Amino acid sequence: MTQNRIRSDVDQASSEERLAELVAAGVPPEMHHWLGRYGVGALTVKMGIVFLEMSAERMVATMPVEGNQQVAGILHGGAHVVLAETLGSFAAGLHAGPQRQAVGIEVNATHHRSTDSGLVTGTATAIHLGRTLTTHEVVMTDEKGRRLSTARITNMIRDARG
Repeated sequence: MTQNRIRSDVDQASSEERLAELVAAGVPPEMHHWLGRYGVGALTVKMGIVFLEMSAERMVATMPVEGNQQVAGILHGGAHVVLAETLGSFAAGLHAGPQRQAVGIEVNATHHRSTDSGLVTGTATAIHLGRTLTTHEVVMTDEKGRRLSTARITNMIRDARG
C-alpha cells in the first residue's frame, strides 16, 4: 500500500517555496493568501500549467504540449484531463470559500483533435455553482483557437477538514 505524502510534502515546503510556486504559476497576488499553505500542487507544476484568469465563474490557464505528449508525439489525453480538472477544481475551490473545500466527484472528456506543439489554453466556465455541488465545462484550444477537447467536471463542496 502506498503512503499518502501530500500532508508531509506541504509541511516540508517553505513559505518562500510555495510563494515562488504561486508566482511562477501566474496566481495573482490577491489569491496568495488562499493558496499559500498548499501552493498549486506538484502535478500542476510538473505539467507547466500557468493561470491567466482566476474566478469561480471563469478560470483560464495555459499548458505546454512539450513534455506532456504521449508516445506518438501528440498531447496526451490525460494531460487534457489534468488541465480540465485543475481548472474546474480551482474554480470550485474559489466558490467554496476559505472554510470549505472542493473535491472532484466526476470528470469526463471528449477529444476532438490532436496537437503536437505549442501551448494549449483551457477555459473553465461555470455551469452550476451551488451550495454543495459545482459543475464546470472546460474547453481546451490550440494556439489557432481550434477546439482540442471538451471536458466537464463536477465538484462536491464540503466543510474543510482540520
